[in-house]
Amino acid sequence: MAHGMTRLGSIALVALATAGCASAPARFYTLDSTATTERAPAARYAIVVGPVSIPAAVDRPQFVVQVAPNQVTIDEFNRWAAPLDDAIARAVAGDLAVLLGTTRVATAPVPDGFAPTYRVTIDVQRFDTVPGEAVTIDAVWAVRPSAGGDAASGRTLAREPVQGAGFGAIAAAHSRALATVSNDIAAAVRTKANRKP
Repeated sequence: MAHGMTRLGSIALVALATAGCASAPARFYTLDSTATTERAPAARYAIVVGPVSIPAAVDRPQFVVQVAPNQVTIDEFNRWAAPLDDAIARAVAGDLAVLLGTTRVATAPVPDGFAPTYRVTIDVQRFDTVPGEAVTIDAVWAVRPSAGGDAASGRTLAREPVQGAGFGAIAAAHSRALATVSNDIAAAVRTKANRKP
C-alpha cells in the first residue's frame, strides 16, 4: 500500500512539473528591415529575393544559441514568428527596397504579374548567436539578370554586437547584420544596372 502511494505521489509530481512547463508562454520574434539611406536614386528595375538557404542546425522555429565552444542550446520558449529562411528573405527584400529606392521588390515565389529584372539568391553559411555578446551572419549571394547573362556574386561576413539583454536584442542584432548583407547586394545590383552593354 505504501509503495502504491509513493508511486501515485511520484506520478502527481511529474504531472505538476509537466503542467508547469507547458504553461510557460512562448515568445515570438521577427527580423526587421533596418537599412537606411539618404535620397537613394529611384531604381527602374524589379527584384525578387529568394530562394534563401540556411544551415540545418538553425532551420527550426526555436532560437539556437551558442552556450560554449562546440555547444548550442535550443530555446523552446523563444521562437521565430515565421520560418527563418522566409524571414531572412523578407528582411533583405525590405532593405533592398530602401537601399535601391524602389517598391518593386518581392520575395520568391514570384507573385503573378511580377516580372523581375534581377533575381537574388542567398546561401547563409552561418547564422550564429552568442547571447549577450554578438551575432554573426556569413552569407554567399548572387544577383542574376532574369534575361540571362553573367551573375554577380559575393560573400558578406557581418558581425553585430547584441545591444541589450533578451531575445529581442538578439533578433535586432541579426536584423542589423542582414542590413550589412543587403548593402553589399544592393551595390552589386546597382553595378550591374549601371554597366553599359
